[in-house]
Amino acid sequence: MTIGLTQRWTLAATTRKVSRVRQSKLSWLLLAYKVPQEPSRTRVGIWRAVKSLGAVYLQASVCVLPNSVEHQRQLKILQNKIVEAGGAADVLETGAMDREQEASIIQRFRQDREAEYQEFLGKCDDYLGELKRETQTRHFTFAELQENDEDLKKLNGWLGKIRALDFYGTPIAADAKRRLQDCTKALEVFAARVFEIEQHSRPHSSIRSKRASTGRPA
Repeated sequence: MTIGLTQRWTLAATTRKVSRVRQSKLSWLLLAYKVPQEPSRTRVGIWRAVKSLGAVYLQASVCVLPNSVEHQRQLKILQNKIVEAGGAADVLETGAMDREQEASIIQRFRQDREAEYQEFLGKCDDYLGELKRETQTRHFTFAELQENDEDLKKLNGWLGKIRALDFYGTPIAADAKRRLQDCTKALEVFAARVFEIEQHSRPHSSIRSKRASTGRPA
C-alpha cells in the first residue's frame, strides 16, 4: 500500500511527538542503600548527609540527585561510609521514562527548596521586626549593631546554602533575594543612626582631640 505525501507528513509529525514525550534529557544519580537498624545514629547521620546534598527521597532509602561530577564524588563517599557502617549501597545513573515523570521529580526538588525559602523568609521578617523594635525604642548602640550585623551574615550564608541546592530554579528564590536586600538596607539605616548618635554623645572628646593635635591648651 502506498502512503501519500500528506500521510507521510502526519506519520512523521506523530513520530516526533511521541519521541518528544518519551525521551528525557535530564540524568540523575540514584542512591539505594540499606543500613543496620542499630545504632539509630547511623541511620540519622546518613539521612542528614543525603539531605545536606539536596537529594530527594523517592522512597525510604532511595534518593536521587542531578547527575554531575561533584554529586558522583559525594555519593561515592557516602556509599563508602554506608558500607563501613555495615550497610550496603549502590549508586546508579538513571533517567525518567518520560517528561511527565521528569517534571514530577523536578517538582519534588522545588518543593523541598520552597519549604527552605519559606523558612528563610520568616527569619528575615523576624530580623526586620527586631530592627524596627530597636529603632522605636531608640536602642542605638554598637552592641546591638554588632549583634544585628552577625545575624545578617548568618542570613546571607543561609540563603547561599539554599541557592546552592536549588538545582531547578524555584520561583520563590527571587522573593528571598529581595527580602535579604531589605534586611541589608534596614541594617544600613540602623547603623547610620548608631554612628550619628555615638558621634553627638562625645562632643567634648572630639574637641580635646582637636586641641591636642594643634598644641592648643584645653
